Formats: sequence, C-alpha cells, structure tokens
Amino acid sequence: MKTYSIGEVAKELNLTVYTLRYYDKEGLMPFVERTPSGTRLFKESDISALRIIECLKATAMPIKEIKSFIDWCSDGDSSLQQRYEMFMERKAIVEAQIEELQKTMEVIEHKCFYYKVALDAGTEDIHKKDKNEISLPN
Repeated sequence: MKTYSIGEVAKELNLTVYTLRYYDKEGLMPFVERTPSGTRLFKESDISALRIIECLKATAMPIKEIKSFIDWCSDGDSSLQQRYEMFMERKAIVEAQIEELQKTMEVIEHKCFYYKVALDAGTEDIHKKDKNEISLPN
C-alpha cells in the first residue's frame, strides 16, 4: 500500500503542512498512522477523508463541528442518522449561499451589460438615470 508524506498530501490538497498539522492537533485526523518516530503516513483513504474535511470547511462549518463529524465516523453505523442530518443541514446552507451568489451574479451581469453598452456608445449618457448606477461628481 502506497503512503504519502505530509508534504505530498499538502501539495495534493493545495494546503500547507501547517494546516495539516493543525487539523491533526484538533483531532481531525485520528485515522492517520505514524511511524515509530512519529512521522505521519497518509494513505489514499486519508486523502479522501481530508477532501471531505475541506468540503465541510468550504461551507463555513466550524472545526469543532467537523471534529464531531470525524468522531461520528469513528462510531460507525450507530451515527449514520447524525451524519445524514449534518449533511442535509450543510446542503441547505450551501443552497442558500448559491441563491445569494446568484443574486450577486445578476447584479454583476447587469453592470457588465451597462458598461459594455456605455463603452460601445462612448458615453454613459445612453443610460440616462440608471437607478442602479452610482452618481459621482466629475
């Protein structure tokens, strides 16, 4: 079975070695084996688990809650319901974030159109009182 160093894993996941050490200190990597001298030996399954941790972090989930998830995974089947509910909650949070980002994108797309038309016309006057445009003194 192939193992990876902390540096290789950091590079693969686009993280710093410091971040991985922090995760370990916070109890997010109880699955990672160590050599007798203490060097971490990462397996493919460890990298997959770290990808899930990064996914949860991307949803703004606090480290403490990610640690609970890791603990539930260690508990096995008895925590399936908790893990399912946690991911359903994360799904709802991400859906709300997407909705907010979509609204932001609509404003940005409007402004791109606004400025493209103004550029093509050589003036902003073409828009005359666009209620979404900021009026600044010359």
